[in-house]
Amino acid sequence: MSREALVAQAARTLEWARKGSAPLEPAEMRIPVERYTDPQRFALEKDRIFKRLPLVLAFSAELAETHSYRAMEVMGVPILLTRGDDGRVRSFVNMCSHRGSAVVEDGRGRARRFTCPYHAWVYDISGDLVGIFQKERFGDIDPSCHGLTPLPVAERAGLIFGCVVPGMELDLDAFLGGYGSMLEEHDLQSCHFVGRVTLDGSNWKLAYDGYLDFYHLPILHKRTFGGDYNNLICGDSWGPHQRHMQPDGRILALGDIPSSDWPIDALLAGVWTVFPHVSIASFRLAAGRVYQIAQLFPGDTPDSSTTVLNYLAAYDPDPEQMEEIEKQIDFLRNVVEAEDYATVAGIQRSLRSGAKSELVFGRNEGQNQRFHAWVDQLVEATTPADTYRLLAGAEEFHHA
Repeated sequence: MSREALVAQAARTLEWARKGSAPLEPAEMRIPVERYTDPQRFALEKDRIFKRLPLVLAFSAELAETHSYRAMEVMGVPILLTRGDDGRVRSFVNMCSHRGSAVVEDGRGRARRFTCPYHAWVYDISGDLVGIFQKERFGDIDPSCHGLTPLPVAERAGLIFGCVVPGMELDLDAFLGGYGSMLEEHDLQSCHFVGRVTLDGSNWKLAYDGYLDFYHLPILHKRTFGGDYNNLICGDSWGPHQRHMQPDGRILALGDIPSSDWPIDALLAGVWTVFPHVSIASFRLAAGRVYQIAQLFPGDTPDSSTTVLNYLAAYDPDPEQMEEIEKQIDFLRNVVEAEDYATVAGIQRSLRSGAKSELVFGRNEGQNQRFHAWVDQLVEATTPADTYRLLAGAEEFHHA
């Protein structure tokens, strides 16, 4: 069924390409500038979106083996992901139950146990406390009550989703809806992790707006890759999640072959977003397909964010192929940093000037309009139950 949906999406985009046009929204949308600058609004976005919804924390390719782990910080929360003896991914606050030290430094690796560097308390791969240094001198405590604090986590389509708040509900089926089966088509779980770049940015929504926008491609990126693209966009959405393609010459080439023979690369083209903070795009190198998966996280203030650009290859690269991948990663890092994020930094400064009270998203910027509409709805949801009621009531699939 997912391939049928991919073919239907490509067929609609092909029809728009033949017309030399793209669908439009009924009207423009205006967003108050304060949405990007107001500290109270920013705090609500963090509390009611990023601290409630499942976030993409990592990738199955990073924890492919039993006893593999990854430690990192997400929005100020130290997190430890592990893959246990049973093959399950688990998530914990990376914090010793004794005096709060991180039990493992940020990074990736393999380990059966983690020893706190402060007082040598030991935890196993399942987060259980299995060793207390000089226990006979410490006191009478129950190890079963002092394991690492678990965090909600789930794995789907090669993505590891998690919450950063202990005890928060994580209903991945309700969150993804039918989008989960679409993401499975990328077969990310079979990919190989090949690189990561971390960039600082401005307001998280300003940065994310660019991933939803084809309007700027032939203009802002004219010196790098934009000359190969038009600025038209055809979109599909599943609740707050979106996929968008370009009706251009590449899709026109599909008109010469039966839809049953349309190649998977063409069917997976475009940009796929996982609300509220992930963008998935792929490109083809000599040996095969490589993915750039961007994770955006709000910073400490409305003016700051962090973007992590992750790279997964659909093949296991040899040294020569890895060199080609690294050149592409460096090229893409430069595009995002020197073109997209440099522009966004200037926008953030301009918004602070007070010269304008609103930003305008045109009828040709439907993806951005839908994103901001969902942000507004979820900020108004006063409880986690309200959040999931909104998701449950969303249209499972919509195309422009």
